[in-house]
Amino acid sequence: MSHDSKHAAHAHPSGATYLKVAAILTIITVIEVWAYYIPALVASPLFNPSLIIMSALKFAIVVLFYMHLKYDHKLFKALFTGPLIIAMGTITALLFLFGKVAL
Repeated sequence: MSHDSKHAAHAHPSGATYLKVAAILTIITVIEVWAYYIPALVASPLFNPSLIIMSALKFAIVVLFYMHLKYDHKLFKALFTGPLIIAMGTITALLFLFGKVAL
């Protein structure tokens, strides 16, 4: 199989897909900023976890579509995802340790 035929089997998304992804990222960002301006939500123990979840979602979308990880070889996905899971676990443990996440 030639180099060109490998890339033909894994076509990248169209420009319309990138615009949809950009719109989704914009909506999530607007929700994050909007949440910051609600004092009752900021005082809630769910505030930090909700922002972390939204940020992680945006990160995943950017990596999958704009960095083309969705279309890469499984080895590259594993080399990226493994350390990411370790980092997320570490950050989550630190949030619990320092009381930023209520049980």
